[in-house]
Parts: sequence; structure tokens; C-alpha cells
Amino acid sequence: MFGIKSVYFYLIALQITFIKFLKKIYFSSNHYNKSLKSKIPSQTHYNPNPYLLSIITAHNKEIFKISEVDPNLFWIEDKKKDSKLLHNFIWLNLIDRKTDSKNIKKIVYIWMLKNAKYKKKIWETSILSSRITSWILNIDIILDNANFDFKRNFLGNIISQCNHLKKNIKFEKDYLKKIEILTALILSGLIFKEYEDNYKLGIKELENFVKDFFDNDGFPLSRNPNDLLFTSKYLIFCKEIIKDAQKYIPEFLDNIIEKNITCLNFIRCPDNQIPLFNGSSQNFLNQLDNYIETTSKNKSKNIFGGLFKLKQKSHIVFFDIGEPPRKNFSRCYQSGPLSFEYFLDGKKIICNSGFGDNISTKAELLSRLTACQTTLTLNDTSATKFERNKLVNEIFGNSIKNTFKTNDINVFNDNNFIGCAASHNGYEKNFGCIHKREIFFDKKNNYLKGTDHILKKKDGIPIRYVFRFHISPGLTVVKTMGGNSALIQVSKNKSLIFTVSNETLRIDKSIFLGGQKILDNACITISGNLVNKNKSFNWEVKKNI
Repeated sequence: MFGIKSVYFYLIALQITFIKFLKKIYFSSNHYNKSLKSKIPSQTHYNPNPYLLSIITAHNKEIFKISEVDPNLFWIEDKKKDSKLLHNFIWLNLIDRKTDSKNIKKIVYIWMLKNAKYKKKIWETSILSSRITSWILNIDIILDNANFDFKRNFLGNIISQCNHLKKNIKFEKDYLKKIEILTALILSGLIFKEYEDNYKLGIKELENFVKDFFDNDGFPLSRNPNDLLFTSKYLIFCKEIIKDAQKYIPEFLDNIIEKNITCLNFIRCPDNQIPLFNGSSQNFLNQLDNYIETTSKNKSKNIFGGLFKLKQKSHIVFFDIGEPPRKNFSRCYQSGPLSFEYFLDGKKIICNSGFGDNISTKAELLSRLTACQTTLTLNDTSATKFERNKLVNEIFGNSIKNTFKTNDINVFNDNNFIGCAASHNGYEKNFGCIHKREIFFDKKNNYLKGTDHILKKKDGIPIRYVFRFHISPGLTVVKTMGGNSALIQVSKNKSLIFTVSNETLRIDKSIFLGGQKILDNACITISGNLVNKNKSFNWEVKKNI
């Protein structure tokens, strides 16, 4: 049976799909393409700093030798997987600017001949926004010694693409794509005096974006560290290009960046990566090293975005005590209530499986299940259900259908222990169970401890419980003779002992989905059956001395 909410979102998805169909037909018409044309700028207001592009693109030590490429063959790439990557022109950040100007002009010229009118794939929002940004930031080499016709054609192309973005910004529901659009419009409004309204519109909508997308601390409402990193890069980029144009930086922009930096400092892992929660993958913070401060104004605060951070000596734990985001922010959400990641001496030991950037749709869906997180599953089900309707998924992503509440949150720090406790009711409706977890550090004995509880509120329902502790890829795990502990080999000279009280554990094979490719890893599993009683057990992770 469809619930009322499901029907509601299906109808919205149906409406959006119909609008998209009409737009597709209209965008391909001569009338629409003519409507994109407007006054061509006479000149640029100033030459922007091209190296600012590195803020929103990954660092790459390699140089793209465009001078070695035949411009006439450059766009014969329709069958290539990286077609979209070519059309966004971000690769301009990798060129040798001293020798490649001539070839660049020829490549851009051919592109304009082939793609000046709307084409669905090539004019996709993210690709188009990146292309505008890349073109403008490299406008000095593209227009170097260019004739009048080329210059006029090039500037006219930029304006047409900007006009397309302005006409369609209200239809864009993906927040990450929206900030790309706003960045392109802001930049175009700074460069071209005739289009200062683009800047005003971009700033106005960016302020609305900030209000809608972030919580009071500056963490995305999606609770996804990936989204924090992505949007922070674009907000910092906007600030830098405004500064480069010698204009006043809006107060809201300074404020949100300051908050973002505090959040980025908070989630910074010892390996300079971000933790794997709620749709995040293995991404590094290196790109923002020049902007992320080493200290934070809210250094004492230990909860951001529903993540609790325990830091004691060489031990770091990230503990998810938050609730699922709203449907429109749940596109990449992973069902991992009370999951955690554990670092020791700068090395990740216990992890979640991660979301993945380049994995299949099937693997992506798998990564969202509770079983792929370091937490509890009951009867092989997830604490959160995901939307199965294909049409709704196409519009909203694989968004969530139900939610849960986290309760009994208690952060403590005394002479003996520092840690956090919380519970969630994600299994209460179907199984009558509450999961409660405590994670704390034993200051006296210098090791990590935890306690898990399954609290039954309904009798008679048979329950199969499974607790999974996913181990970071590359680490070897061996079950010990006693049956209640496992040896985790971290390096040649370092190992840890994972021990569980009054339970037998096993070592299962698992998969890690958070990197550039799928990796095998081990998983410490504790399982059993439960009918009419509560279940509790203690576990600990100690250095093997």
C-alpha cells in the first residue's frame, strides 16, 4: 500500500517529469535558442586570477599537454566515458598556460561551432556552470591575440549559457548543482559590467541557499560531510573572486565560511580525510589547507551535524547520534544510526563502508543499508526504508521513506571516562526494540570501550540481531582461541585486541565502497536470537602489548 506521503511525492515527481518533457522540447527549438541571445559585452571588467580555479578542482601535479593534441580531433569523443569531463572545461586548470594558448582557441572555436545551441547532455546544469566558470577564469589565454569575430562569438556564447542558467535556476532542486549555477552567475556579473544584475541575482540567491542548506552551526542539513566539503569550496571560491574584483564581501558569506571552517576542522580525520557517514566518501581536505584554520572558535564543542567527536590522546571516535535528514536532503543518506568510526595513532581502525564516487547504482544502494555501517541490524532490515518508486527516485534521488528519533543523548567527561551515550527508535515500530549505545574512553587504562543494548518493548516477536564492526581495508583480522576476541593487525609491529564480553564473535568478509573502487575488508560480527528479553554486552579495543 502506498502511504499518503508516497502518493504526494509520486504526484510531484510526475509533475516535474512532465515539465522536464516540455522543457526538453522547448529548449531544442529555435525560438528558445534565440531567446538566450542578448547584448554581447564589449569587454571584460578585469582579468580574474585563473589559479582561483584550483579551489574547486582537485590538485593534480600533472600538466595537460594540450599542445600535443590535434584540435580538429579533440571533440571526436562521443563514445568516451569522460565526455562530460571534457565539456566542462575544468581541465583548463591543468594546461601549460605559456604554450597552449593557440590550441586552446582552436578547441574552443570548434566547440562553439558544434554546441552553440542547447544540447541536453552538454548543457546539463553542472557541466554548463563549470564551463562558464572555467572559460571566464581562463579568458586571458582564450582571447589572447584573438580576432574581433572570435572574441564576439566567445563572449556571446558565455552570455547565452548564463541566460539559460537564469531561466532555469528556479527549477533546479539539487542544492549542489544550484551552488554551481550561482557561482557561474556571480562570476559573470563581476566580469561583465553590462551583466552586473547576474551578480546581484547570484548573491541574493546564494544568501537564500545558505539559509536553506545549513543548520545554525554551518553544517549541511543533509548531514553529509561530502556536501560540507563541496559547498565550502564554492563559498570560499565566491569570496575569493569577489575579493579579486575588489568588491565588498557580503557579511553572510564571511559568516557562513567561518562556520564551515569550524565544521571542517571538526570532521578533519588524522589522515586529512573526512569521516564516512551519511553519504560521504574518501575525500581529502588538502584542497582547502590554505583556508582551514588549525584552531576553531568552537573548539570545545564536540557535536556538529549530529556527529559526536571523542578525542583523547591518540584516540579519535566519530559517533553518529543524529537523525535522518528531510526527504529533499536525503539523496545520499546512509542508514547508520549510532554507527561510529575509530582512529588510533592516525590510522582508521573501525569504519563504515562509505558511499563511493565511482561505483554502480546497485553498489550505491547497497552502501546505504544499515548492514554496511558499524551498528546494529535486526532481522536483516535497515533502520531506515528507502524510496523504491523509480519515478520518485529519478526526481528526488533514492530518498528515505521513514525516519527515526534519537533520544537519551548524554555526553559525559569525568576523572575516569569521556564519551557519549544515545538511543534510537528505528526498530521500534516493526520489532518493538530500542537500540542504545555507549562509547567511551577509559582514561586510566587508555583504551576504548563500548556497551550496546537492545531494549525490547514488545514480547513475542522473534528477533535476529547482528552487530557489525567493519574493519578498515588493508588490516588483517584473526579470531583468537577464546572465541570472544579478535586480533587486528595494524602494521608489522602494531596490533589491537577487540574483545566482547559473554559473546562469541566471528570474522566475516565485507566490502568497502567509499573509495575509487570496491575493496575487500573484514568485519567483526556479533549475532544471536532474542525473543522476550533485553540484550546487553560490552566490548573494548586495546593495544596488544
